Amino acid sequence: MKLRLMTYNVHRCVGTDRKLDVERVAEVIAAENADVVALQELDVRRARTRGVDQAHRLAELLKMRSHFHPAMTVEEELYGDAILTALPEKKVKADGLPLYPRIPGLEPRGAIWITVDVGGTPVQIINTHLGLVPQEQKRQAAALLGEQWMAHEDWKAPGILLGDFNASPYSATYRLLRTVLRDAQGRSASWTRTPTATFPSSFPFMRIDHVFLTKGLETVAVRSPYGSLARAASDHLPLVVDLEISPAGDPAGSATGDRPSGGAARA
Repeated sequence: MKLRLMTYNVHRCVGTDRKLDVERVAEVIAAENADVVALQELDVRRARTRGVDQAHRLAELLKMRSHFHPAMTVEEELYGDAILTALPEKKVKADGLPLYPRIPGLEPRGAIWITVDVGGTPVQIINTHLGLVPQEQKRQAAALLGEQWMAHEDWKAPGILLGDFNASPYSATYRLLRTVLRDAQGRSASWTRTPTATFPSSFPFMRIDHVFLTKGLETVAVRSPYGSLARAASDHLPLVVDLEISPAGDPAGSATGDRPSGGAARA
């Protein structure tokens, strides 16, 4: 069974040309025909983006359903992340992630977890957007590996953690996540190509948007659209990953198991 994913930081649907254009972002997403779309930096009812519920509007344009989690709330205005899909799905959890208390005023961060049904196989998917400070990133990554998220009894392989991690493959945050999960762009029997960068969209050389996998999933293809529309629509390019879901009982994927151990989450 195949599953196509996209993770995309849409920068409030404000492009590199400083134009607010939700429809343009929808056009970039639609061109890739993904089954599941994980979005970061969405505005909902915010004055700075004309009060539009961007999660709802994008889902409407793409004929998908959306689950939105506001990482930040200011009165009626919301800002956060969403997962869009047309597959059968249910939301499992949406919550905030820990901050780094030694640095006040950091932007709140969160994650959203849904289960999608892919041809009768439940697949767990968590979308997140981690902070900019390495110390907070590592706390947030550890929380995601912990008992409230991927060490929870409801988390069972196959599972996917994706989003904007603000962390390169050389970072401590990335290394922590790799103790439990496999980078979809990492070399494997099914994928041997050079990894694709997504930031900044005008000249992408940084790999901070990631898709991490448990066992039971194999990378078939990875790409990042680099046409003029995608370069203008946001400061990130989308990352699109095609996966093969292994039959039940097949240990393919080489990640460590159904759930992380508590020790890994405390690393």
